[in-house]
Amino acid sequence: MADDMIGYEQLMQDALRSVVRAALQEAASPRGIPGKHHFYITFRTHAPGVVIPDHLRARYPDEMTIVLEHQFWDLEVYADRFRVILKFSGQPQPITIPFKAITRFFDPSVKFGLQFEQHHVEDEARMASGDAPVAPASREAPAAEAPPKVDTAVVSLDAFRKK
Repeated sequence: MADDMIGYEQLMQDALRSVVRAALQEAASPRGIPGKHHFYITFRTHAPGVVIPDHLRARYPDEMTIVLEHQFWDLEVYADRFRVILKFSGQPQPITIPFKAITRFFDPSVKFGLQFEQHHVEDEARMASGDAPVAPASREAPAAEAPPKVDTAVVSLDAFRKK
């Protein structure tokens, strides 16, 4: 397979993250989240740029899910992240989540969800720390499992029409 010099996978991930950004911008508008929409947002707690209280980072060392429905305040949406105040144990806490840290976004009111690839975030974290990037694990089927044979014959629909 030829090398993807354009980076289509990253372009697609960025485009899907722009859907999350637009939904959050709608929620940040003066009228708030419309109708019965609400959002479940799962993110990597140790991703670069994530700002959460230390007790939450300790409790959720890998991923955490927040819900934006009724009780959230001061939602601010930026090009690369969003900031919101949520209550944890009754205490308001500001959190900041870069869009690249998000692993899943779900709006159960309309059964809409997105899941994001995370090897890009992990590679960026390694690059920021000065470590060399590690190639992501292959998603190809093991060599022992050959793809099923596909009949490539062209079938004319005329053969199935009533005459």
